[in-house]
Amino acid sequence: MSFMPVILWTDALIFALLAGVLALAWFIRRHDHLRAPWEAVAQRPMAMGAALVLGVFVVIGLLDSLHYRQRLPDSPADKPQYSVEVMSAFDALVGGLRTRQEKTYSAPLAMQLYAMEFVERDGVAVRDYPRLQYGGAHLQHAGDRASDIARRSLAGAAQGALAGLLLFAGLAAWQARRLRLPVGTWLARWRQGGLNWPGRTLVGMLALLLMLGGAMAQLASGYHVLGTDKVGQDVLYISLKSIRTGLVIGTLTTLVTLPLAIGLGIAAGYFRGWVDDAIQYLYTVLNSIPGVLLIAAAVLIVQVYIESNPELFDTAAARADIRLLALCLIMGMTSWTGLARLLRGESLKLRTLDYVEAARAFGVSNARIISRHIFPNVFHLVLIAVVLDFSGLVLAEAVLSYVGVGVDPSMYSWGNMINGARLELAREPAVWWQLGAAFAFMFALVLAANLFADGVRDAFDPRLGGRR
Repeated sequence: MSFMPVILWTDALIFALLAGVLALAWFIRRHDHLRAPWEAVAQRPMAMGAALVLGVFVVIGLLDSLHYRQRLPDSPADKPQYSVEVMSAFDALVGGLRTRQEKTYSAPLAMQLYAMEFVERDGVAVRDYPRLQYGGAHLQHAGDRASDIARRSLAGAAQGALAGLLLFAGLAAWQARRLRLPVGTWLARWRQGGLNWPGRTLVGMLALLLMLGGAMAQLASGYHVLGTDKVGQDVLYISLKSIRTGLVIGTLTTLVTLPLAIGLGIAAGYFRGWVDDAIQYLYTVLNSIPGVLLIAAAVLIVQVYIESNPELFDTAAARADIRLLALCLIMGMTSWTGLARLLRGESLKLRTLDYVEAARAFGVSNARIISRHIFPNVFHLVLIAVVLDFSGLVLAEAVLSYVGVGVDPSMYSWGNMINGARLELAREPAVWWQLGAAFAFMFALVLAANLFADGVRDAFDPRLGGRR
């Protein structure tokens, strides 16, 4: 084989989580009472537009989780040898962004380096801005840059609009055939917002994303759209690679948080007595310890273990991955207390209701009462807390990496980008685009997650059931 698949710990957990989500979606689809709230979410334009943006981030993250090692060109056929560099399917798709590396800093869409250097002209050494090796290399004169950027942007946006139009035509034909309506009638309903899903919002958002993606792709083929960093690496590539880290932090940490929060929170509220006292004491003590200190201690322990057992981690990617997994575990073990308190209070109220008292009087076991009466009535709180806490976890990674106790410095993440931008902003002139790129991508992900969380909250919270 020309490559060897590599399965990191976080890769396995990500695809296991994906399989679980698909199985849960199939289960919900078969039960009307579970499907109804999600149908309400699907009718909210803001939530569905945000879900489409989140879907783009998720697709990039999944592609970046398919890792492999390339076979060395000179390795023998009977004993193939593979590169120590771990790449992903996303790297293969955007190979140009990864391989076109400049000497050092360059501004977004620039043709020259950001700092002056001594260059030789007509046998004389002068200080000037050297031309980039790849950015704008297809142009002969700097004066042609503005027109070339405008042409590429318009061409990419037109290609994206055409792709969106083709997708919309296919959707219209499929929906009209499915509903047994003329295409014109379906289009009239779509224009008037008469569908049972926000068609205009989804089509408009999809067209906007395709046009933006097309323009970025056209510009990236000839320029560094977001500039380059200190070692000349494309900042757009670094920003896209950081998506996976943000998603891993947000999702895998939640997998650790949920069992602790649900189990301990419901147990404290339902059983009361010494069980409630013990659990309250546990999360009170845990909240009294600064979370940054716990995370820093855990990261240092993992770092010492990695350095003491180098034979267990054959690549730098494996070492960075195990540190990321440890960060998710420790963040999950320190962030369950808020949800546990919320579930405890709700369970205290539910255990006094008539149907729970009746079940207890008839001799129904505590496990069955919790699984059939308590947990289904607090599930909306769990779901709301999950989608709301996701954005908080993404921001937490940025803060932890900024103070030096986050992910491995060799791993792409928005926190590492922000951390590296501290010294860049002190330069003269300041290098601002790496910080700006990290902020823009993080803002888009967190905003989409929060808007989607608002739609989920409105649909699942019984007190807001009539809100539109």
